Amino acid sequence: MITVGCAGFPVPATRYFKEFSFVEVQETHLSLPGRGTIRRWRREAPEGFRFALLGPRNVGQEGFRVGRVTETALDNIDVVAEQLTARSAIFVAPTEFGPTRTNKSVLKDFLAEIKRRFEHVVFEPCAGWDLDECDKIGEECDAVIARDPLVQGLSKRKVAYYRLHGPAGHKSRYEDPAIERLGQLAEESGHETSTYVFTNVDMFADAKRFKKTVKDLGLS
Repeated sequence: MITVGCAGFPVPATRYFKEFSFVEVQETHLSLPGRGTIRRWRREAPEGFRFALLGPRNVGQEGFRVGRVTETALDNIDVVAEQLTARSAIFVAPTEFGPTRTNKSVLKDFLAEIKRRFEHVVFEPCAGWDLDECDKIGEECDAVIARDPLVQGLSKRKVAYYRLHGPAGHKSRYEDPAIERLGQLAEESGHETSTYVFTNVDMFADAKRFKKTVKDLGLS
């Protein structure tokens, strides 16, 4: 099963809900969505729509160490998760969280803590991490390691989570050959389930094109 979505709502939510069945809520990264916003999303979202929450930035700034700041931040998104029935959380490593021995140990402890709160946990390492080694940590902790399949190749695991940041950064868009290549990778992957999240400036249009490619290939 392939799921396609965007990092946040690049268009009004009512329009987004007509195209996709999944979204990464970005508001939980810097603050929290307002109660009115949450009620509106719940009211407008179609049956079966899935919300995932982007983890608080200050958790990464704390080096993913479990302490007062991290616990408070996680308690706050727990409330949002309950209101949106969100069972997935995505945590992005800041550039300074390199693959040191200490950080690897801290990451294992952190992922174990998050698994007590969320059914599905995704961790996106920063540059410098060996993704195969990171995948081993993820397997130990029952977490998924995010990657960009066009840059870093396919995950070898049965459950995969892909984040697409743009071919030349956030402000770039994917041309047709890249979308076609992404479709080929999806066809070759052999995953039981996989999620493709576009985070670039043209995410809505690019995700729609990829969704159509997936459908045309008979993968949806």
